[in-house]
Amino acid sequence: MTITKNQNGANLEIALEGRLDTMTAPELEAELNASLPGADTLTFDFSKLAYISSAGLRVLLSAHKVMSAKGGMKVTHVNEIVQEVFDVTGFADILNIA
Repeated sequence: MTITKNQNGANLEIALEGRLDTMTAPELEAELNASLPGADTLTFDFSKLAYISSAGLRVLLSAHKVMSAKGGMKVTHVNEIVQEVFDVTGFADILNIA
């Protein structure tokens, strides 16, 4: 998985490419732990994310909890495969998907 980070003031955008799974979730978690303290808003760009597993969902939920106390978090450009995972797990009701 490739993580591309763009910080514009207190606005953080993270684009993911590839698979967010058991092997790559710790890498995203480490990036978020380092970046979220300086961010008021978080936007995930999933236009190139091919797959997300339960390990990836756990990282998203953790980030959502942190950002709910700040300016919020949204997920953009979700493909059909990832959207189906969000729908089946109930994450579609929790996350702000634009």
